[in-house]
Amino acid sequence: MTMKFDAYSPQNVFDEYVSADGDCRSLAEPVVQWLQQKSSQGLAQSSADAQAVLDDLGATFTTVHGETQTLPFDPVPRLISQAEWQTLSAGLKQRIAALNLFCADVYGDQKICRDEVIPLEVIKSAKRYLPICRGLRPPQDVWCHVSGIDLVRDRQGQWCVLEDNVRDPSGIAYVLKNRQAMQRVAPQLLETMQPQPVDDYAHQLQIGLESFQQAAQGTVAILTRGPEISSYFEHQTLAEQMQIPLIEAKDLAIREGALHFHSDRGWQRLAGLYRRCDTELLQDLDLGNGTADSLAAIIELCQQGQLAFANTLGAGIADDKVIYGYVPDIIRFYLDAEPLLPNVPTYLCWRDRDRQYVLDHLDELVVKSASAEGGQDMLFGIHSTAEERATFADKIRDQPRGYMAQPTLTLSQIPTIIDGQLAPRHTDLRPFIIHQGDDIYVYPGGLTRVALEAGELVVNSSQGGGSKDTWILPE
Repeated sequence: MTMKFDAYSPQNVFDEYVSADGDCRSLAEPVVQWLQQKSSQGLAQSSADAQAVLDDLGATFTTVHGETQTLPFDPVPRLISQAEWQTLSAGLKQRIAALNLFCADVYGDQKICRDEVIPLEVIKSAKRYLPICRGLRPPQDVWCHVSGIDLVRDRQGQWCVLEDNVRDPSGIAYVLKNRQAMQRVAPQLLETMQPQPVDDYAHQLQIGLESFQQAAQGTVAILTRGPEISSYFEHQTLAEQMQIPLIEAKDLAIREGALHFHSDRGWQRLAGLYRRCDTELLQDLDLGNGTADSLAAIIELCQQGQLAFANTLGAGIADDKVIYGYVPDIIRFYLDAEPLLPNVPTYLCWRDRDRQYVLDHLDELVVKSASAEGGQDMLFGIHSTAEERATFADKIRDQPRGYMAQPTLTLSQIPTIIDGQLAPRHTDLRPFIIHQGDDIYVYPGGLTRVALEAGELVVNSSQGGGSKDTWILPE
Protein backbone atom coordinates (compact mmCIF):
# COMPACT_ATOMS: atom_id res chain seq x y z
CA MET A 1 0.00 0.00 0.00
CA THR A 2 1.36 3.42 -0.98
CA MET A 3 0.77 6.66 0.86
CA LYS A 4 -1.09 8.97 -1.50
CA PHE A 5 -0.80 12.36 0.09
CA ASP A 6 0.70 14.89 -2.27
CA ALA A 7 1.94 17.14 0.53
CA TYR A 8 3.54 14.34 2.53
CA SER A 9 7.29 13.96 2.02
CA PRO A 10 9.15 11.75 4.53
CA GLN A 11 12.60 12.88 3.23
CA ASN A 12 15.76 11.26 4.63
CA VAL A 13 14.30 10.54 8.08
CA PHE A 14 12.92 7.40 9.69
CA ASP A 15 9.17 7.72 9.23
CA GLU A 16 6.96 5.55 11.43
CA TYR A 17 4.22 5.33 8.80
CA VAL A 18 6.16 5.24 5.51
CA SER A 19 9.10 3.00 4.57
CA ALA A 20 12.20 4.23 2.76
CA ASP A 21 10.73 3.13 -0.60
CA GLY A 22 7.57 5.16 -0.03
CA ASP A 23 5.22 2.33 0.92
CA CYS A 24 2.95 2.44 3.93
CA ARG A 25 4.16 0.27 6.80
CA SER A 26 1.76 -2.65 7.32
CA LEU A 27 1.03 -1.67 10.91
CA ALA A 28 -0.26 1.72 9.75
CA GLU A 29 -2.48 0.59 6.86
CA PRO A 30 -5.84 0.87 8.71
CA VAL A 31 -4.99 4.39 9.90
CA VAL A 32 -3.86 5.43 6.42
CA GLN A 33 -7.09 4.12 4.94
CA TRP A 34 -9.02 6.12 7.52
CA LEU A 35 -7.05 9.24 6.63
CA GLN A 36 -7.34 8.74 2.87
CA GLN A 37 -11.12 8.75 3.15
CA LYS A 38 -10.96 12.33 4.33
CA SER A 39 -10.60 15.47 2.27
CA SER A 40 -8.36 18.30 3.35
CA GLN A 41 -11.40 19.82 5.02
CA GLY A 42 -12.16 16.50 6.69
CA LEU A 43 -8.63 16.23 8.07
CA ALA A 44 -8.86 19.74 9.45
CA GLN A 45 -12.24 18.92 10.99
CA SER A 46 -10.90 15.76 12.66
CA SER A 47 -8.06 17.77 14.12
CA ALA A 48 -10.45 20.48 15.34
CA ASP A 49 -12.86 17.90 16.78
CA ALA A 50 -10.08 16.20 18.73
CA GLN A 51 -8.85 19.52 20.07
CA ALA A 52 -12.39 20.45 21.09
CA VAL A 53 -12.66 17.23 23.12
CA LEU A 54 -9.42 18.08 24.93
CA ASP A 55 -10.80 21.56 25.60
CA ASP A 56 -13.98 20.00 26.99
CA LEU A 57 -11.97 17.59 29.17
CA GLY A 58 -9.91 20.48 30.53
CA ALA A 59 -6.55 18.98 29.51
CA THR A 60 -4.60 22.16 30.18
CA PHE A 61 -1.10 23.26 31.08
CA THR A 62 0.28 26.57 32.25
CA THR A 63 2.82 28.28 30.00
CA VAL A 64 6.01 29.92 31.20
CA HIS A 65 4.10 33.21 30.90
CA GLY A 66 1.41 32.02 33.32
CA GLU A 67 -1.25 31.48 30.67
CA THR A 68 -3.50 28.42 30.81
CA GLN A 69 -3.79 26.55 27.50
CA THR A 70 -5.12 23.24 26.28
CA LEU A 71 -2.31 20.95 25.19
CA PRO A 72 -2.33 20.76 21.36
CA PHE A 73 -3.40 17.30 20.22
CA ASP A 74 -3.08 15.54 16.87
CA PRO A 75 -5.44 12.62 16.08
CA VAL A 76 -2.96 10.62 13.95
CA PRO A 77 -1.79 8.03 16.52
CA ARG A 78 1.66 6.57 17.12
CA LEU A 79 1.61 2.81 16.47
CA ILE A 80 3.83 0.23 18.21
CA SER A 81 3.56 -3.52 17.70
CA GLN A 82 3.19 -5.85 20.67
CA ALA A 83 6.55 -7.50 19.90
CA GLU A 84 8.33 -4.16 19.76
CA TRP A 85 6.65 -3.04 22.97
CA GLN A 86 7.79 -6.18 24.79
CA THR A 87 11.37 -5.35 23.82
CA LEU A 88 10.98 -1.76 25.02
CA SER A 89 9.32 -2.87 28.24
CA ALA A 90 12.14 -5.26 29.07
CA GLY A 91 14.67 -2.47 28.56
CA LEU A 92 12.69 -0.02 30.67
CA LYS A 93 12.29 -2.50 33.53
CA GLN A 94 16.01 -3.20 33.46
CA ARG A 95 16.84 0.51 33.54
CA ILE A 96 14.52 1.31 36.45
CA ALA A 97 15.71 -1.70 38.44
CA ALA A 98 19.30 -0.49 38.05
CA LEU A 99 18.50 3.15 38.86
CA ASN A 100 16.61 2.07 41.97
CA LEU A 101 19.62 0.06 43.16
CA PHE A 102 21.85 3.02 42.34
CA CYS A 103 19.79 5.36 44.53
CA ALA A 104 19.85 2.87 47.39
CA ASP A 105 23.61 2.50 47.06
CA VAL A 106 24.58 6.18 46.85
CA TYR A 107 22.56 6.81 50.01
CA GLY A 108 23.98 3.65 51.55
CA ASP A 109 27.40 2.03 51.19
CA GLN A 110 28.33 3.92 47.96
CA LYS A 111 29.90 0.75 46.62
CA ILE A 112 29.68 2.05 43.06
CA CYS A 113 32.04 4.86 44.05
CA ARG A 114 34.37 2.65 46.08
CA ASP A 115 34.70 0.36 43.05
CA GLU A 116 35.53 3.45 40.94
CA VAL A 117 32.64 3.07 38.51
CA ILE A 118 31.47 6.62 39.23
CA PRO A 119 33.70 9.17 40.97
CA LEU A 120 32.35 10.16 44.38
CA GLU A 121 32.76 13.82 43.46
CA VAL A 122 30.30 13.38 40.55
CA ILE A 123 27.72 12.15 43.06
CA LYS A 124 28.42 14.78 45.72
CA SER A 125 28.33 17.65 43.21
CA ALA A 126 24.93 16.72 41.76
CA LYS A 127 22.37 19.42 42.49
CA ARG A 128 19.75 16.94 43.70
CA TYR A 129 21.97 14.72 45.79
CA LEU A 130 20.80 15.02 49.41
CA PRO A 131 23.49 13.89 51.87
CA ILE A 132 20.92 14.11 54.66
CA CYS A 133 19.23 11.04 53.13
CA ARG A 134 22.25 8.80 53.78
CA GLY A 135 21.05 5.67 55.58
CA LEU A 136 17.42 6.08 54.50
CA ARG A 137 15.54 2.83 53.83
CA PRO A 138 12.18 3.56 52.18
CA PRO A 139 9.40 0.91 52.31
CA GLN A 140 10.36 -2.14 50.25
CA ASP A 141 13.60 -0.30 49.32
CA VAL A 142 11.82 1.49 46.49
CA TRP A 143 13.25 4.88 45.55
CA CYS A 144 11.92 5.28 42.02
CA HIS A 145 8.18 4.69 42.35
CA VAL A 146 7.07 6.55 39.20
CA SER A 147 9.43 7.12 36.29
CA GLY A 148 9.07 8.66 32.86
CA ILE A 149 11.88 7.59 30.55
CA ASP A 150 12.15 9.66 27.35
CA LEU A 151 12.75 7.48 24.28
CA VAL A 152 13.55 8.52 20.73
CA ARG A 153 14.16 6.76 17.44
CA ASP A 154 17.13 7.85 15.39
CA ARG A 155 17.59 8.10 11.62
CA GLN A 156 17.84 4.30 11.36
CA GLY A 157 14.75 3.71 13.52
CA GLN A 158 16.79 2.51 16.53
CA TRP A 159 15.13 3.20 19.89
CA CYS A 160 17.39 4.80 22.49
CA VAL A 161 17.02 6.58 25.82
CA LEU A 162 17.29 10.36 25.69
CA GLU A 163 16.61 11.23 29.36
CA ASP A 164 15.66 9.66 32.68
CA ASN A 165 12.92 11.32 34.77
CA VAL A 166 12.56 9.74 38.20
CA ARG A 167 11.90 12.82 40.32
CA ASP A 168 8.59 14.27 39.09
CA PRO A 169 7.72 12.96 35.61
CA SER A 170 4.61 14.57 34.17
CA GLY A 171 2.32 13.83 31.25
CA ILE A 172 0.26 10.79 32.25
CA ALA A 173 -3.00 12.76 32.48
CA TYR A 174 -2.65 13.74 28.84
CA VAL A 175 -2.25 10.07 27.93
CA LEU A 176 -5.61 9.35 29.59
CA LYS A 177 -7.35 12.34 28.02
CA ASN A 178 -5.86 11.72 24.58
CA ARG A 179 -7.42 8.25 24.50
CA GLN A 180 -10.78 9.72 25.50
CA ALA A 181 -10.46 12.19 22.63
CA MET A 182 -9.76 9.39 20.14
CA GLN A 183 -12.74 7.42 21.45
CA ARG A 184 -14.96 10.32 20.45
CA VAL A 185 -13.24 11.25 17.17
CA ALA A 186 -12.37 7.81 15.73
CA PRO A 187 -14.36 5.13 17.59
CA GLN A 188 -14.53 2.78 14.58
CA LEU A 189 -10.77 2.99 14.02
CA LEU A 190 -10.18 2.11 17.66
CA GLU A 191 -12.60 -0.80 17.36
CA THR A 192 -10.76 -2.05 14.29
CA MET A 193 -7.24 -1.78 15.66
CA GLN A 194 -7.89 -2.68 19.34
CA PRO A 195 -4.96 -0.89 21.01
CA GLN A 196 -4.26 -1.82 24.62
CA PRO A 197 -6.51 0.11 27.03
CA VAL A 198 -4.95 2.84 29.17
CA ASP A 199 -7.61 3.51 31.78
CA ASP A 200 -6.16 1.67 34.80
CA TYR A 201 -3.19 3.92 35.58
CA ALA A 202 -4.63 5.15 38.89
CA HIS A 203 -5.16 1.54 40.03
CA GLN A 204 -1.60 0.58 39.12
CA LEU A 205 -0.24 3.63 40.92
CA GLN A 206 -2.23 2.76 44.03
CA ILE A 207 -0.62 -0.68 44.02
CA GLY A 208 2.77 1.04 43.89
CA LEU A 209 1.91 3.15 46.94
CA GLU A 210 0.30 0.41 49.06
CA SER A 211 3.51 -0.16 51.01
CA PHE A 212 3.25 3.32 52.57
CA GLN A 213 0.21 2.43 54.64
CA GLN A 214 1.67 -0.98 55.45
CA ALA A 215 4.71 0.74 56.95
CA ALA A 216 3.05 3.62 58.84
CA GLN A 217 -0.33 4.84 60.01
CA GLY A 218 -2.21 7.48 58.07
CA THR A 219 -3.44 8.34 54.62
CA VAL A 220 -1.65 8.88 51.32
CA ALA A 221 -2.00 12.18 49.46
CA ILE A 222 -0.60 13.98 46.44
CA LEU A 223 1.61 16.97 47.24
CA THR A 224 1.42 19.76 44.67
CA ARG A 225 3.06 23.14 44.38
CA GLY A 226 -0.35 24.62 43.55
CA PRO A 227 -2.62 25.79 40.71
CA GLU A 228 0.02 28.05 39.20
CA ILE A 229 2.25 25.24 37.91
CA SER A 230 1.96 23.73 34.43
CA SER A 231 1.06 20.20 35.58
CA TYR A 232 -1.62 21.09 38.13
CA PHE A 233 -4.35 19.67 35.88
CA GLU A 234 -2.57 16.33 36.08
CA HIS A 235 -2.34 16.46 39.86
CA GLN A 236 -6.09 17.10 40.05
CA THR A 237 -6.84 14.26 37.65
CA LEU A 238 -4.80 11.71 39.58
CA ALA A 239 -6.20 12.80 42.95
CA GLU A 240 -9.74 12.43 41.65
CA GLN A 241 -9.11 9.02 40.07
CA MET A 242 -7.27 7.66 43.11
CA GLN A 243 -9.75 9.31 45.49
CA ILE A 244 -6.99 10.71 47.67
CA PRO A 245 -6.39 14.27 48.92
CA LEU A 246 -4.52 16.86 46.86
CA ILE A 247 -2.63 19.09 49.26
CA GLU A 248 -0.09 21.91 49.29
CA ALA A 249 2.96 22.37 51.50
CA LYS A 250 1.26 25.16 53.45
CA ASP A 251 -1.22 22.56 54.73
CA LEU A 252 1.49 20.48 56.47
CA ALA A 253 2.47 20.36 60.13
CA ILE A 254 4.27 17.96 62.46
CA ARG A 255 1.99 16.87 65.29
CA GLU A 256 2.50 14.04 67.78
CA GLY A 257 5.66 12.86 66.04
CA ALA A 258 4.13 12.50 62.58
CA LEU A 259 3.38 14.63 59.54
CA HIS A 260 -0.23 15.82 59.27
CA PHE A 261 -2.19 17.91 56.79
CA HIS A 262 -5.08 20.20 57.50
CA SER A 263 -8.40 19.53 55.77
CA ASP A 264 -12.07 20.35 56.20
CA ARG A 265 -12.15 17.48 58.72
CA GLY A 266 -9.27 18.86 60.74
CA TRP A 267 -5.75 17.50 61.03
CA GLN A 268 -5.13 14.11 59.37
CA ARG A 269 -2.02 11.98 59.71
CA LEU A 270 0.00 11.13 56.61
CA ALA A 271 1.63 7.78 55.91
CA GLY A 272 2.96 8.88 52.55
CA LEU A 273 3.02 11.58 49.90
CA TYR A 274 3.22 11.25 46.15
CA ARG A 275 5.27 14.38 45.64
CA ARG A 276 4.74 16.35 42.47
CA CYS A 277 7.37 18.93 43.30
CA ASP A 278 11.05 19.42 44.09
CA THR A 279 12.42 19.07 47.60
CA GLU A 280 12.90 22.86 47.67
CA LEU A 281 9.16 23.12 48.32
CA LEU A 282 9.72 21.41 51.68
CA GLN A 283 12.24 23.98 52.85
CA ASP A 284 11.39 26.99 55.02
CA LEU A 285 7.97 25.63 56.03
CA ASP A 286 6.29 26.45 59.30
CA LEU A 287 5.61 22.93 60.55
CA GLY A 288 4.87 24.01 64.11
CA ASN A 289 6.58 22.74 67.26
CA GLY A 290 9.41 25.20 66.70
CA THR A 291 10.86 23.23 63.79
CA ALA A 292 13.85 25.20 62.49
CA ASP A 293 14.74 23.11 59.42
CA SER A 294 11.55 21.78 57.85
CA LEU A 295 13.25 19.61 55.20
CA ALA A 296 15.52 18.01 57.78
CA ALA A 297 12.54 17.38 60.08
CA ILE A 298 10.57 15.72 57.29
CA ILE A 299 13.52 13.54 56.25
CA GLU A 300 14.00 12.55 59.90
CA LEU A 301 10.40 11.26 59.91
CA CYS A 302 11.26 9.22 56.80
CA GLN A 303 14.40 7.89 58.53
CA GLN A 304 12.20 6.82 61.47
CA GLY A 305 9.76 4.99 59.19
CA GLN A 306 6.93 7.40 60.07
CA LEU A 307 6.59 8.78 56.52
CA ALA A 308 7.39 7.84 52.92
CA PHE A 309 7.54 9.71 49.64
CA ALA A 310 7.04 8.73 46.04
CA ASN A 311 9.43 9.36 44.55
CA THR A 312 11.67 9.03 47.59
CA LEU A 313 13.40 12.25 48.65
CA GLY A 314 16.88 12.14 47.17
CA ALA A 315 15.90 10.11 44.10
CA GLY A 316 16.49 13.20 41.96
CA ILE A 317 20.15 12.19 41.82
CA ALA A 318 19.09 9.77 39.05
CA ASP A 319 17.62 12.67 37.04
CA ASP A 320 21.02 14.31 36.71
CA LYS A 321 22.04 14.37 33.05
CA VAL A 322 25.67 13.64 33.91
CA ILE A 323 24.56 10.54 35.84
CA TYR A 324 22.58 9.62 32.69
CA GLY A 325 25.91 9.17 30.93
CA TYR A 326 26.82 6.47 33.45
CA VAL A 327 23.57 4.48 33.28
CA PRO A 328 24.98 1.76 30.99
CA ASP A 329 27.76 1.24 33.57
CA ILE A 330 25.17 1.36 36.37
CA ILE A 331 23.23 -1.46 34.69
CA ARG A 332 26.38 -3.53 34.28
CA PHE A 333 27.48 -2.89 37.88
CA TYR A 334 24.23 -3.75 39.66
CA LEU A 335 22.62 -6.25 37.29
CA ASP A 336 25.68 -7.82 35.62
CA ALA A 337 23.97 -7.41 32.25
CA GLU A 338 24.34 -5.38 29.08
CA PRO A 339 21.83 -2.53 28.59
CA LEU A 340 18.83 -3.55 26.52
CA LEU A 341 18.17 0.07 25.54
CA PRO A 342 21.18 2.16 24.52
CA ASN A 343 21.92 5.72 25.56
CA VAL A 344 22.46 8.45 23.02
CA PRO A 345 26.25 8.97 22.71
CA THR A 346 27.17 11.43 25.44
CA TYR A 347 30.07 13.76 26.24
CA LEU A 348 30.54 14.70 29.89
CA CYS A 349 32.13 18.13 30.11
CA TRP A 350 33.81 17.46 33.48
CA ARG A 351 36.15 15.13 31.60
CA ASP A 352 38.98 17.11 29.99
CA ARG A 353 38.91 15.22 26.70
CA ASP A 354 35.12 15.34 26.37
CA ARG A 355 35.04 19.03 27.27
CA GLN A 356 37.57 19.93 24.60
CA TYR A 357 35.62 17.97 21.99
CA VAL A 358 32.42 19.76 22.96
CA LEU A 359 34.04 23.18 22.83
CA ASP A 360 35.44 22.38 19.39
CA HIS A 361 32.10 21.15 18.03
CA LEU A 362 29.49 23.42 19.62
CA ASP A 363 28.02 24.14 16.20
CA GLU A 364 26.90 20.53 15.77
CA LEU A 365 26.08 19.28 19.28
CA VAL A 366 23.17 19.62 21.69
CA VAL A 367 24.43 20.91 25.03
CA LYS A 368 22.29 20.38 28.14
CA SER A 369 22.49 21.53 31.71
CA ALA A 370 22.90 18.63 34.13
CA SER A 371 19.95 19.75 36.26
CA ALA A 372 17.66 21.87 34.04
CA GLU A 373 14.42 20.57 32.53
CA GLY A 374 11.75 21.43 29.96
CA GLY A 375 14.26 22.47 27.31
CA GLN A 376 15.76 25.19 29.53
CA ASP A 377 19.49 26.10 29.52
CA MET A 378 20.05 24.12 26.32
CA LEU A 379 22.04 24.89 23.18
CA PHE A 380 21.06 23.44 19.79
CA GLY A 381 24.33 23.96 18.02
CA ILE A 382 23.03 23.64 14.46
CA HIS A 383 20.50 26.43 15.09
CA SER A 384 22.70 28.62 17.29
CA THR A 385 24.46 31.91 16.69
CA ALA A 386 28.15 32.57 17.29
CA GLU A 387 27.18 34.67 20.29
CA GLU A 388 25.08 31.86 21.81
CA ARG A 389 27.91 29.39 21.31
CA ALA A 390 30.37 31.77 22.96
CA THR A 391 28.03 32.13 25.93
CA PHE A 392 27.76 28.35 26.35
CA ALA A 393 31.49 27.91 25.94
CA ASP A 394 31.99 30.24 28.91
CA LYS A 395 29.38 28.32 30.93
CA ILE A 396 31.09 25.02 30.21
CA ARG A 397 34.52 26.34 31.16
CA ASP A 398 33.16 27.89 34.36
CA GLN A 399 31.03 24.89 35.40
CA PRO A 400 32.20 21.77 33.54
CA ARG A 401 30.32 19.44 35.94
CA GLY A 402 27.12 21.28 35.08
CA TYR A 403 26.94 20.35 31.39
CA MET A 404 26.89 17.41 29.01
CA ALA A 405 26.50 17.21 25.24
CA GLN A 406 25.12 14.82 22.64
CA PRO A 407 25.05 14.62 18.85
CA THR A 408 22.06 16.27 17.19
CA LEU A 409 19.68 13.39 16.54
CA THR A 410 17.29 13.39 13.63
CA LEU A 411 14.25 12.15 15.53
CA SER A 412 11.78 9.86 13.83
CA GLN A 413 8.67 11.44 12.41
CA ILE A 414 4.96 10.69 12.22
CA PRO A 415 2.29 12.17 9.92
CA THR A 416 0.59 15.09 11.66
CA ILE A 417 -2.35 17.20 10.52
CA ILE A 418 -1.13 20.73 9.84
CA ASP A 419 -3.61 23.18 8.23
CA GLY A 420 -5.68 20.36 6.78
CA GLN A 421 -2.69 18.52 5.28
CA LEU A 422 -0.55 15.66 6.50
CA ALA A 423 3.00 16.74 7.21
CA PRO A 424 5.92 14.90 8.87
CA ARG A 425 6.74 16.06 12.38
CA HIS A 426 9.41 14.85 14.81
CA THR A 427 8.36 12.99 17.96
CA ASP A 428 9.59 11.34 21.12
CA LEU A 429 7.91 8.96 23.59
CA ARG A 430 7.66 9.07 27.36
CA PRO A 431 6.58 5.68 28.75
CA PHE A 432 5.64 5.58 32.44
CA ILE A 433 6.98 2.90 34.76
CA ILE A 434 5.61 2.13 38.24
CA HIS A 435 7.74 0.27 40.77
CA GLN A 436 5.36 -2.00 42.68
CA GLY A 437 7.53 -3.56 45.36
CA ASP A 438 8.97 -6.74 43.85
CA ASP A 439 7.43 -5.97 40.46
CA ILE A 440 8.01 -3.22 37.91
CA TYR A 441 4.99 -2.31 35.79
CA VAL A 442 5.38 -0.62 32.40
CA TYR A 443 2.23 1.26 31.49
CA PRO A 444 1.13 0.44 27.91
CA GLY A 445 2.07 3.24 25.55
CA GLY A 446 2.91 6.53 27.14
CA LEU A 447 2.96 10.14 26.03
CA THR A 448 3.95 10.74 22.43
CA ARG A 449 5.05 14.35 22.15
CA VAL A 450 5.25 16.00 18.75
CA ALA A 451 6.96 19.16 17.51
CA LEU A 452 4.38 21.16 15.57
CA GLU A 453 6.82 23.30 13.59
CA ALA A 454 8.54 21.89 10.47
CA GLY A 455 12.04 20.67 11.30
CA GLU A 456 11.72 21.44 15.02
CA LEU A 457 13.39 18.87 17.28
CA VAL A 458 12.24 20.18 20.69
CA VAL A 459 8.91 18.53 21.50
CA ASN A 460 8.21 19.88 25.01
CA SER A 461 4.84 21.56 25.53
CA SER A 462 6.69 24.44 27.17
CA GLN A 463 8.44 24.95 23.83
CA GLY A 464 5.28 24.76 21.69
CA GLY A 465 4.97 21.01 21.22
CA GLY A 466 1.79 18.92 21.19
CA SER A 467 0.88 15.28 21.75
CA LYS A 468 -0.59 12.15 20.12
CA ASP A 469 -2.27 9.01 21.38
CA THR A 470 0.07 6.00 21.58
CA TRP A 471 -1.35 2.65 20.49
CA ILE A 472 0.20 -0.68 21.49
CA LEU A 473 -1.34 -3.02 18.95
CA PRO A 474 -2.05 -6.77 19.27
CA GLU A 475 -0.22 -9.27 17.11
